[in-house]
This record gives sequence, structure tokens and C-alpha cells, in this order.
Amino acid sequence: MLRYHARPMAQVADDPSAPLIHARGLTKRFGSFTAVDAIDFDVARGEAFGFLGPNGAGKTSTMRMIGCVSPRTGGELRVLGMDPDTRGPAIRARIGVVPQEDWLDQEMTARDNLVIYGRYFDLPWGEARRRAADLLEFVQLTDRADSKVEPLSGGMKRRLSVARSLINEPSLMLLDEPTTGLDPQARHLVWDRLYRLKQRGTTLVLTTHYMDEAEQLCDRLVVMDKAKIVAEGSPRDLIARHSSREVVELRFPTEVADTLDGRLDGILDGITERIERLPDRVLVYADDGEAASAAVHAGGLQPESVLVRRSTLEDVFLRLTGRSLIE
Repeated sequence: MLRYHARPMAQVADDPSAPLIHARGLTKRFGSFTAVDAIDFDVARGEAFGFLGPNGAGKTSTMRMIGCVSPRTGGELRVLGMDPDTRGPAIRARIGVVPQEDWLDQEMTARDNLVIYGRYFDLPWGEARRRAADLLEFVQLTDRADSKVEPLSGGMKRRLSVARSLINEPSLMLLDEPTTGLDPQARHLVWDRLYRLKQRGTTLVLTTHYMDEAEQLCDRLVVMDKAKIVAEGSPRDLIARHSSREVVELRFPTEVADTLDGRLDGILDGITERIERLPDRVLVYADDGEAASAAVHAGGLQPESVLVRRSTLEDVFLRLTGRSLIE
């Protein structure tokens, strides 16, 4: 019987109605470069909160300030009701962190990675071993407890990293790109474990490049671009505010695509909210994708292929941050 449980909420902070993380005007600069530019956000207890944004948007810099490993340059930040500048060790003792890169000891066994890490939190040996056994069961690695880390698969290592971050029974978990590089089966297993943690009262704060991951896990999220927050809300709210209900993807022969300028706008006038032309296809944003598709054919255009799909968080993300690759 799995015995792992999150720390009761009443032990987290003095004011149970206060947000677990509170930021106002939070700023991080590196010399003349501004990585995080006066952002405001709150994270409520028990929710899964996400930071989305292209590379260089400021997500990881924000997570490092929350995790008390990078001091803020300006603004206000409270984590678990405490100021990271003065109470960093106390905050770090009560959070779990899953970084982008696994920090596991490759020469130790899976069990020893958890037990030794538990000792950093002054857990007695017996308690550390008990928690390690429970957590290995939780992430479905009990059968690999005595295996060294090095030969484990990427998905197993990621699950072990999640388990290790839980050894101190944190009320708040910070996860930086938790499933990057994993195959679909491993990603879904990690999602399932994180969802179970949320059900038990653990607050999750994550960054991700996977839009489906954000939709699956996040109750609420912010989209960051160029060091600022450009949108905030639940995935459903963001889609409703920044995109249409459906998207029609049209592909035309090259000789036809070169003659489309102005034609689609006239054909779809009053039907579509927006038309976006990409090198390989045309995206038509409309509340009724089938009606838009029928209008295209009625207007005398014959696309090579037509795909009608629901609008997704990725459509919102690309509209707010652009399609240009940022390195």
C-alpha cells in the first residue's frame, strides 16, 4: 500500500489563504541584460501552474529565483510566505526541484540516490530508507531499486529524479522541462505521477515546451515573451481569448498558392476571424471550420488537402510569441 503523502497544507505557511508564491514587479538582470522584466503572478495552493515561452523568454530565470538559487534584482517575491533573500535555506528545505538536467549519481543505485539525498534533509537512516521504498513504488521503479543509475533508460532516470525531489515531502515542486527528451509512453507515465501528486495537495510549478503537456497538467499558466508576461489564464481561457474555436489547415499546389493573395480574404469574408499564410500551408481560424472549408470550395479553390481541427494552446502560443526561431 503506497504510503507517500504530501505535507498537510496547514504546515506550509501561517496564512492558509495566502498564495504559495507571490510576485510583484519581479525582475532579474544580468548586467545590462534584463532576463525577467517586472512580472506579476500568484500561485495558489494545490494548483499546477505553468510558465510557457520561447527560449530566452525568462522562464528558467524565474524558476531559479523561486527556488532560491538566484537572487532577484528587484521587485517583491514571497515563497511559502517567506522572502528568499533572507529565508533561502528554510524555503529550500520545504520544496522539491526537478531540474532540466538530471543530477543523479550515476554510480549509485536508484535506492541509494534517494536515501543519501534524504540525509541532506537530516532524515534518520531508517526514515530515509522507508521514504525511498515508498517513492520507488510511487514512480514504478521498485524492481530497479538495486540497479545503478547509468544503465537506466531516460524515462526511468526522469522518474527517479521526480522521486528524489519528493524525499523531503515538499508542499511545492518546481519542475523545469520535466519530460524533455522522453518517448510518449514515458511522458505519459510522468504526467500520471505528477497528476497524482496534485491530487494529494502538492503544488506544481513547471516550465514546458510541450503544449499538450501544459494542457494536460496546468490549471493555470502564463505565457512569457521577451522577459515579460504577455498572457495569463487557464488553457481553455487562453484559447477562447486568443484563438478561434477551430482551425482549418489548407494545402495548395505551388502554382495555386502563389495566386491566393486577396482571394481567400474575399471568399471567407464574414466567416473567418483570421487567415495566416505559412510557406507550406494556409491556416484559417474560424468558429465553424466545416463552413469555412465549404466556402473555400464554393469559391472555386481546390486545395490538395483540408484538415479541420480544434484550436490548441500551440495556436495561442505561436500567435503571442511569433513563429521565428529564437536561439
